[in-house]
Amino acid sequence: MGSKYLTFVGTLNRSAPYFRNANGSGLLVYSFDEDTLEIEKLAAATEIENPTFLSVSTDGSHVYANSEIFGWKEGLVTAFRFDRQERSLNYINIQPTLGSITAHNAVSRDNRRLFVANYGMGNGGPDQSVVAYDLRDDGGLAPPQSSIALAGTGPDKARQERSHAHSVTELPGNILIVADLGSDSLVSYRLGDAGELQLLSVAKTAPGAGPRHIALNPNGRFLYAINELNSTVASYAIDGQNGRLTSIDAKPAVPGDLTVENHCSDLQISPDGRFLYGGNRGDDSIVVFETDPARGTLSLTGFFPCGGATPRNLAITPSGRHLFSANQDADRIAIFERDPHSGALTDTGKAIEIGTPMCVRFAR
Repeated sequence: MGSKYLTFVGTLNRSAPYFRNANGSGLLVYSFDEDTLEIEKLAAATEIENPTFLSVSTDGSHVYANSEIFGWKEGLVTAFRFDRQERSLNYINIQPTLGSITAHNAVSRDNRRLFVANYGMGNGGPDQSVVAYDLRDDGGLAPPQSSIALAGTGPDKARQERSHAHSVTELPGNILIVADLGSDSLVSYRLGDAGELQLLSVAKTAPGAGPRHIALNPNGRFLYAINELNSTVASYAIDGQNGRLTSIDAKPAVPGDLTVENHCSDLQISPDGRFLYGGNRGDDSIVVFETDPARGTLSLTGFFPCGGATPRNLAITPSGRHLFSANQDADRIAIFERDPHSGALTDTGKAIEIGTPMCVRFAR
């Protein structure tokens, strides 16, 4: 037997006007053998609607899946328990997200809380951008403990007419960084002992950049943001005491001769912190950068076809040997072998054929 990982996949199963297809079947769990590339379906929860993003507890026993429903004033987040022996996903409970178009969530480093980011569209309802929940002893979600609402606009009138929180990322020291696509901001908060969110600082990106997702270097010194609207990847130095970010570098995430419209999506970093991988929706490629461990600057390694169309989400196995690309409009999660020395990707030809994959997460 090889090194096996649990692979959790969220798919789109309810149509929305800003997505092309909704061919999915809810939330699914697979096993993946890194040595043989064998994939086996273990469990499914077909009743959950549009689990467009999900997080998994460190031990793989609990899953927290957002439901992003167009037209609703509030999204939902659902807690499931995964039983390895019975190969089943068991519903625990559900909580409202206090905002619309729920885009992202993250389990805290100590596995005691869940943080949720709401993209937000229009007005009305609670309209909160970031929400914190305590996790109960059974892995379920307590009612929302605290929340904050962001405000601001950017120069892109079509996409930056208001604040759009797209992700929330935890740093050491109980610091959260919120990527706000709508206001071109990376906003730092400290999470207090009672779960309250205390504003620390705001780092502005280039106008019209539209920051979407964040990756942290394991050395704790640098943070990287992928910008959806201007198709760049930027690096920042982190002040671990107050969460302040200082801009270091920014590089195009697409080829210079690109002729199609592109919107960057996800950003992942290799376990050793050497390489960054970004998704390009439009170019249908994965851009790879090498990071400078001393200065935080970025060097382009190359572009690799994503193995489908519209790479919405990327995931690297904990060993760093493989990268998965959830190709939303190809109904396919492509599996790549990753060269640890050069960062290059090689398509294995293996894939999980699944309707409208939106998010992939691993657990040992």
